[in-house]
Amino acid sequence: MWSQSRSGSRRPLLGKPGNLIALLSAIAALLAPLAAEAHVLQCVPYARRVSGIDIRGNARTWWSQAEGVYARGDAPRVGAVLAFKASGAMPYGHVATVARVIDDRHVLLDHANWSRPGMIEHGAMAVDVSDAGDWSEVRVWYAPSGSLGLRANPAYGFIYDAPAGEAPGQIADGTQLAANDAAPLVAQTDSDARMVLALARR
Repeated sequence: MWSQSRSGSRRPLLGKPGNLIALLSAIAALLAPLAAEAHVLQCVPYARRVSGIDIRGNARTWWSQAEGVYARGDAPRVGAVLAFKASGAMPYGHVATVARVIDDRHVLLDHANWSRPGMIEHGAMAVDVSDAGDWSEVRVWYAPSGSLGLRANPAYGFIYDAPAGEAPGQIADGTQLAANDAAPLVAQTDSDARMVLALARR
């Protein structure tokens, strides 16, 4: 690129070659955050790697893709994938792997890209707040606030690493808390959730 000087002579718009390098470096620095955002770890590859359930595509499609291939249900099991529906807040849905079952309505999840882009969380509390107790509405721990998220997220249920039509494996010994140790009510408040977490980590 060239510019016209007052004397009428033409000269390179950027002057010395070093100026071009400086300009390109500045552009690269401006675009770097966008490139990083485009390559953050998503929930799908993380859940696939952790669970061994080989489904691809957006999280919102996992439930339908699992039909006839993997066993599905509404009972939490260690290693199962909790499949969330698409919603206004989650247009692509979400998938998370059950790391521990506390009781029928409380689990700890391992998942990615929930509290912050690309962030991996281990042992994040998830609570079934559905009226039917079928994991169709779930509140999930939100790290920035250090509490359960306020939003009840729609979910399909659990996908198990077992062939369709076969009963999924039972909860591993010692994974579920004894009934007398479990929280008597579904954790609806932050203090309830902290109590359940404390019991789970004893």
